[in-house]
Amino acid sequence: MSFQRSRPHPWHGLSVGPSPPERVHAYIEITPFDLVKYEIDKETGYLRVDRPQRTSSLPPMLYGFVPRTYCGPRVAEWMPGAREGDGDPLDICVLSERPINRAEVILVARVVGGLPMLDAGEADDKIIAVLENDPVWAAVREVADLPASLVERLRHYFNSYKELPGEPAEVEIGPAYGREHAAEVIRASMEDYETLRDEMSGEAP
Repeated sequence: MSFQRSRPHPWHGLSVGPSPPERVHAYIEITPFDLVKYEIDKETGYLRVDRPQRTSSLPPMLYGFVPRTYCGPRVAEWMPGAREGDGDPLDICVLSERPINRAEVILVARVVGGLPMLDAGEADDKIIAVLENDPVWAAVREVADLPASLVERLRHYFNSYKELPGEPAEVEIGPAYGREHAAEVIRASMEDYETLRDEMSGEAP
């Protein structure tokens, strides 16, 4: 048996997952019960209060990121109209039949698709997945297998969660894509992370 004496950084210290890009780890930042948007503090690895939710819309799924991923130039190549990635870990939304009401948990998610979100010209994909071994969603293999209303609810949340009165929206969300495209986005984010890690360690030429 092995263990770490100090808490690993959720972005850098956890693995991508047991068998990426099909089955990945998700570190959960926000639950469907949260009226405040939290996100990982990149320096410390703790959750930081980003802002209160600006609308009455709440995330319909668990929301977090895939460890050891990064939305850089390779991810941007998969997003029409993107000039770059958003510079964050790859976002993931995970569907669970049983309510999970706490953040800062790790789970294994099975990828079924995603939403292509362009935020002020930056690629900000939202991978869609189901909790592994969930008894209700076990048969779901593709995003098309999910209720259309659920996907539209997710789309509405991301269309509105940054809205400010009197300011134009800068978010564009295209049609949901399937599992194969999601796998390519995840692979690209893993490659972007490796490049980022090399640059941070001074190994890049």
